[in-house]
Formats: sequence, structure tokens, C-alpha cells
Amino acid sequence: MPHFAVSAVGADRPGIVAAVTGALVDLGCNLEDTSMSILRGHFAMMLVVNAPDGTTADDVDRAVEGPASDLELVVAVRGIDDAVPDSPTGQPWGVSVYGADRPGIVHRVTRLLAEQGVNVVDLATRVIGGPDRPVYVMLLDVTLPTGVAGNAVAAELERLGTELGVDCTMHPNEPDIL
Repeated sequence: MPHFAVSAVGADRPGIVAAVTGALVDLGCNLEDTSMSILRGHFAMMLVVNAPDGTTADDVDRAVEGPASDLELVVAVRGIDDAVPDSPTGQPWGVSVYGADRPGIVHRVTRLLAEQGVNVVDLATRVIGGPDRPVYVMLLDVTLPTGVAGNAVAAELERLGTELGVDCTMHPNEPDIL
């Protein structure tokens, strides 16, 4: 069965998930992996679907065209190469960053992690608090490769956090079971 990545972005409103997933079910697709979030009033979804044999990316695109038009969504569909290996395995850790917002925090933290061979599995950022005391928050789920010492990476992140003027911590995570 072919697999497709389907992304959709548009102003948040009720019914987006139902409309897009309904069109995919009607085509005979099954949702395998999904991520959906509201970002500054815009709903963003990323879906990995498997489709019946013979289905093309154009077929999937046509299937979601109606809901996309009705809800003013920008949709992209592309085939996924099933030969691509799974993400690297290793030890699950969490990274938390809190502090004053400034350009470059995401880049600097993820660059340090990449240099250590650490794979980012999930990343979310938000500005919390009131307008008088906003706080930038970044939460990451990462995978440490075998042989990389989590405490050493945590120490490097703490050093970087001091340089950036934010608190940056790292801790082992228990694997999530859905």
C-alpha cells in the first residue's frame, strides 16, 4: 500500500480534522501517524496515511480538495518512500528551555544536539505568561544514540543556556505508550 504525507494549514475553526480525515477515509486511506496543533490561531496538521494500492498523490490531493477549499486550507500531498529507514533508536530524553525570547534559541539548541548526534523527535515552542512578563518555552523529546552520555550533553546544554540567558535542562524520559 502506498504511503503519503498530507499537510494542511489554515485559520483555526471547528471541523477541520473531521473534514480532512473524512475525505481520506472516503478514499480508503488509513491514518498511521499524525501531528496537529494550533499555532498563533492557525491550525496545522501533518498526517501520514496509507492508501489503497494504485492510489496516487494526485488522487489524495483531489480527495481533500473540497474540504481544503471550503475551509481555506493550504494542503500539500507527497508520496513517502517506504524504503527510508526508521528514525535512529536510542535513549529517550527530554529537553526544556525557559527564559526571555530572542532570535536563535531553537537554532542554537538544536545545532548543539545535532553536533552530539542527538535526534530531535518532537519540538514545541510557546510564549507563555502575560504581556508584561512573557516567557519563552521550548520542549523537546530527543533520542540519544548509544554511547552518548546524557549527562555530558545536559552539561553542554546548561552552558549554552547560560550563554543565551535561558534555563536549559535535560532529563531521561520514560517512553510514552499511547
